[in-house]
Amino acid sequence: MDTKEMLKMIHHALEEKKAGDIKIIDIQSISVIADYFVIADGSNKNQVQAMADNVQEELAKAGCHPRQVEGYQTANWILMDYNDVVIHIFCAEDRLFYDLERIWRDGRGISLTDM
Repeated sequence: MDTKEMLKMIHHALEEKKAGDIKIIDIQSISVIADYFVIADGSNKNQVQAMADNVQEELAKAGCHPRQVEGYQTANWILMDYNDVVIHIFCAEDRLFYDLERIWRDGRGISLTDM
């Protein structure tokens, strides 16, 4: 599966669980960590975990498995590492606090229509 297709699947899986403000940031030119960050938030721990579960299930169906998942138990900030794509799923208040969009502002925000 190519990265663009993976991003579309992730976006769809997050939307299915009513994720808030889904952002995709292209960081290829500014980082070696990954090519893309996907950032989204939920209103409570259960929703955040459901979003992570849905992403993991949908990508697993396509044969993609995370290299690592961090933060699932506390569900304030779940990080899912899929090599070229790193997914950050926050509780809304923690997303505001950590403000990854500001930290990675040199990256290029992209939409599904850009792919």
